[in-house]
Amino acid sequence: MPESPTVAEERQLLQLNHCYGVLDAVTADAVAASEYLRTFAGCHPRTTTDDSRTWTGWYVMGRTTYLELFRAGDVPGREAALGSAGVGLSVESAGELAAVAGRLPELGVPTPVERRHPRDFGDGVLIPWFRAVYTTQIYDAFRVWGMEYEQSYFADPRSGSGPEAHPGDVGRERYLDSYRRSPHLLDFTGVRVAVTADDLAGSVPLLRAGGYTVREGPGGVVAEGGGAVLRFDAVPRAAAGLRQVDMALVEPMPLVHSEEIGNSTLTVGPGQRAVWTFAANA
Repeated sequence: MPESPTVAEERQLLQLNHCYGVLDAVTADAVAASEYLRTFAGCHPRTTTDDSRTWTGWYVMGRTTYLELFRAGDVPGREAALGSAGVGLSVESAGELAAVAGRLPELGVPTPVERRHPRDFGDGVLIPWFRAVYTTQIYDAFRVWGMEYEQSYFADPRSGSGPEAHPGDVGRERYLDSYRRSPHLLDFTGVRVAVTADDLAGSVPLLRAGGYTVREGPGGVVAEGGGAVLRFDAVPRAAAGLRQVDMALVEPMPLVHSEEIGNSTLTVGPGQRAVWTFAANA
């Protein structure tokens, strides 16, 4: 694949924060029932409420990245459809999201979509959570967005966040400090998602603006940066969905272990890597 030209990529601004996928019922139920996922990956359910929606999914937490998995029909809004997926990319220091948004007009996005997302901790009181920037409000089943956690979120004791590592720290590790983590999983290092051509076209400008090196080919896009590799395959809507996540482990595994989880396979080892693949939609 030839490398696409990049714009203003002096340094990486956006880092892989998390990804989500909406799975078929068989796979989602197997995730919920898997003892191996609970013991190896620390997979657990969690419910989140923002200003207008509540959702419950199964979560796997790394040190700076995490994965959300949902059962088709269980997510509010258009994301409930089978094959819906998304990738969140975040900045590490306050003010950097504005720099990302400022790069988008020269990349063909004259008016980025910006939104501030609040969160409800269960007492009905909304607090600022994160700011987001999108390239468009129109998408088929997938979108990528940039995000910056609000400094006031970290100041709220209910967030359980860690101490500031540097002035203006709004980073991923600080955010995930209070969440239950796997003793074996270090972080997610790669994602592969099947997306429509239109959704892919809407994603590329943000990847470039965030500092990723983007390689485009007839079948999709590969974006590298911040220690992560993001792969996007262009497919019809019916075939869209999360296909793979790559993981780095805390310690090497001497043997290979393969675990079938519904219509997915988690392969752990050898060495300090694991790969979780998800079958295409039936």
